[in-house]
Amino acid sequence: MIRACAAGDAPALCAIYNHYVRDTVITFEEAPVAAPEMAQRIVDVATRFPWLVAEEGNDVVGYAYATPWKARSAYRFSVESTVYVAPGKTGRGLGTALYRELLDELRKQGVHSVVGGIALPNAASITLHERLGFKKIGQFVEIGRKFGRWVDVGYWELIL
Repeated sequence: MIRACAAGDAPALCAIYNHYVRDTVITFEEAPVAAPEMAQRIVDVATRFPWLVAEEGNDVVGYAYATPWKARSAYRFSVESTVYVAPGKTGRGLGTALYRELLDELRKQGVHSVVGGIALPNAASITLHERLGFKKIGQFVEIGRKFGRWVDVGYWELIL
Protein backbone atom coordinates (compact mmCIF):
# COMPACT_ATOMS: atom_id res chain seq x y z
CA MET A 1 0.00 0.00 0.00
CA ILE A 2 1.22 3.49 -0.84
CA ARG A 3 -0.04 6.45 1.15
CA ALA A 4 0.83 10.02 2.07
CA CYS A 5 3.61 10.31 4.62
CA ALA A 6 2.96 11.83 8.03
CA ALA A 7 5.38 13.30 10.57
CA GLY A 8 4.68 10.24 12.75
CA ASP A 9 6.42 8.10 10.11
CA ALA A 10 9.75 9.76 10.93
CA PRO A 11 11.22 6.95 13.09
CA ALA A 12 10.50 4.37 10.37
CA LEU A 13 11.98 6.62 7.69
CA CYS A 14 15.08 7.15 9.82
CA ALA A 15 15.52 3.39 10.12
CA ILE A 16 15.56 3.14 6.32
CA TYR A 17 17.51 6.29 5.52
CA ASN A 18 20.18 6.00 8.19
CA HIS A 19 21.29 2.65 6.75
CA TYR A 20 22.15 4.52 3.55
CA VAL A 21 23.81 7.34 5.51
CA ARG A 22 26.00 4.96 7.55
CA ASP A 23 26.78 2.27 4.99
CA THR A 24 26.63 3.73 1.46
CA VAL A 25 27.51 6.72 -0.69
CA ILE A 26 23.97 6.84 -2.08
CA THR A 27 23.40 9.90 0.09
CA PHE A 28 26.08 12.46 0.83
CA GLU A 29 24.69 13.02 4.29
CA GLU A 30 27.32 11.72 6.72
CA ALA A 31 25.60 11.78 10.12
CA PRO A 32 22.46 9.78 10.93
CA VAL A 33 19.25 11.78 11.04
CA ALA A 34 17.22 11.84 14.25
CA ALA A 35 13.45 11.39 14.17
CA PRO A 36 12.60 15.02 15.08
CA GLU A 37 14.74 16.29 12.20
CA MET A 38 13.14 13.80 9.79
CA ALA A 39 9.66 14.83 11.01
CA GLN A 40 10.51 18.47 10.25
CA ARG A 41 11.75 17.51 6.77
CA ILE A 42 8.47 15.72 6.12
CA VAL A 43 6.44 18.75 7.21
CA ASP A 44 8.59 21.12 5.15
CA VAL A 45 8.24 19.05 1.97
CA ALA A 46 4.68 17.79 2.30
CA THR A 47 3.26 21.31 2.39
CA ARG A 48 4.30 21.77 -1.24
CA PHE A 49 5.08 18.43 -2.89
CA PRO A 50 4.14 14.77 -2.36
CA TRP A 51 5.96 12.62 0.19
CA LEU A 52 4.77 9.02 -0.05
CA VAL A 53 5.45 5.86 1.95
CA ALA A 54 5.04 2.20 1.02
CA GLU A 55 3.76 -0.15 3.69
CA GLU A 56 3.76 -3.92 4.02
CA GLY A 57 1.45 -4.86 6.86
CA ASN A 58 2.16 -2.23 9.49
CA ASP A 59 5.76 -1.64 8.41
CA VAL A 60 7.01 1.28 6.33
CA VAL A 61 9.33 -0.30 3.75
CA GLY A 62 10.09 2.63 1.47
CA TYR A 63 9.42 6.25 0.69
CA ALA A 64 9.58 8.77 -2.12
CA TYR A 65 9.32 12.54 -2.28
CA ALA A 66 10.10 15.57 -4.39
CA THR A 67 11.73 18.86 -3.48
CA PRO A 68 12.24 22.06 -5.46
CA TRP A 69 15.11 21.73 -7.95
CA LYS A 70 16.34 25.28 -7.27
CA ALA A 71 15.05 28.27 -5.33
CA ARG A 72 14.75 30.78 -8.21
CA SER A 73 11.18 31.32 -9.42
CA ALA A 74 11.81 30.22 -13.01
CA TYR A 75 12.56 26.71 -11.67
CA ARG A 76 9.12 26.43 -10.01
CA PHE A 77 7.98 23.70 -12.43
CA SER A 78 11.03 21.50 -11.78
CA VAL A 79 11.70 19.14 -8.88
CA GLU A 80 14.33 16.71 -7.66
CA SER A 81 13.02 13.28 -6.75
CA THR A 82 14.17 10.89 -4.06
CA VAL A 83 13.30 7.23 -3.45
CA TYR A 84 14.57 4.92 -0.69
CA VAL A 85 13.62 1.30 -0.03
CA ALA A 86 14.40 -0.56 3.18
CA PRO A 87 17.40 -2.90 3.11
CA GLY A 88 16.21 -6.41 2.36
CA LYS A 89 13.14 -5.10 0.52
CA THR A 90 14.89 -3.94 -2.67
CA GLY A 91 14.50 -5.66 -6.03
CA ARG A 92 10.80 -6.40 -5.52
CA GLY A 93 9.25 -3.45 -7.37
CA LEU A 94 8.66 -1.20 -4.35
CA GLY A 95 10.86 1.57 -5.71
CA THR A 96 9.11 1.43 -9.07
CA ALA A 97 5.65 1.53 -7.47
CA LEU A 98 6.61 4.46 -5.24
CA TYR A 99 8.20 6.34 -8.13
CA ARG A 100 5.21 5.81 -10.43
CA GLU A 101 2.84 7.13 -7.78
CA LEU A 102 5.13 10.09 -7.10
CA LEU A 103 5.29 10.93 -10.81
CA ASP A 104 1.50 10.71 -11.09
CA GLU A 105 1.09 13.13 -8.18
CA LEU A 106 3.65 15.52 -9.66
CA ARG A 107 1.83 15.49 -13.01
CA LYS A 108 -1.40 16.44 -11.21
CA GLN A 109 0.43 19.38 -9.64
CA GLY A 110 1.63 20.67 -13.00
CA VAL A 111 5.30 19.80 -12.49
CA HIS A 112 7.12 19.78 -15.83
CA SER A 113 10.60 18.37 -15.13
CA VAL A 114 11.78 15.76 -12.61
CA VAL A 115 15.49 15.36 -11.93
CA GLY A 116 17.04 12.36 -10.21
CA GLY A 117 20.60 12.58 -8.91
CA ILE A 118 22.45 9.28 -8.59
CA ALA A 119 25.75 8.73 -6.78
CA LEU A 120 27.79 6.52 -9.09
CA PRO A 121 28.16 3.67 -9.59
CA ASN A 122 24.60 2.55 -8.82
CA ALA A 123 23.25 0.18 -11.46
CA ALA A 124 19.96 -0.45 -9.62
CA SER A 125 19.07 3.24 -9.44
CA ILE A 126 20.06 3.84 -13.05
CA THR A 127 17.86 0.91 -14.14
CA LEU A 128 14.95 2.23 -12.07
CA HIS A 129 15.16 5.73 -13.53
CA GLU A 130 15.59 4.57 -17.12
CA ARG A 131 12.73 2.05 -16.79
CA LEU A 132 10.50 5.01 -15.91
CA GLY A 133 11.65 7.04 -18.92
CA PHE A 134 14.35 9.22 -17.38
CA LYS A 135 17.28 10.14 -19.65
CA LYS A 136 20.81 10.83 -18.48
CA ILE A 137 21.56 14.53 -18.88
CA GLY A 138 24.93 14.94 -17.22
CA GLN A 139 27.53 13.87 -14.72
CA PHE A 140 29.67 15.65 -12.17
CA VAL A 141 33.04 14.01 -11.61
CA GLU A 142 34.36 13.69 -8.05
CA ILE A 143 31.74 16.13 -6.76
CA GLY A 144 31.39 14.53 -3.32
CA ARG A 145 33.68 12.85 -0.85
CA LYS A 146 32.51 10.16 1.53
CA PHE A 147 34.27 7.27 3.26
CA GLY A 148 37.61 8.64 2.09
CA ARG A 149 36.87 8.49 -1.61
CA TRP A 150 35.60 10.79 -4.33
CA VAL A 151 32.16 10.06 -5.73
CA ASP A 152 30.65 11.08 -9.07
CA VAL A 153 26.98 12.07 -9.39
CA GLY A 154 24.94 11.58 -12.54
CA TYR A 155 21.68 13.34 -13.28
CA TRP A 156 18.68 11.85 -15.04
CA GLU A 157 15.67 13.92 -16.16
CA LEU A 158 12.08 13.10 -17.04
CA ILE A 159 9.87 15.63 -18.79
CA LEU A 160 6.33 15.00 -17.61
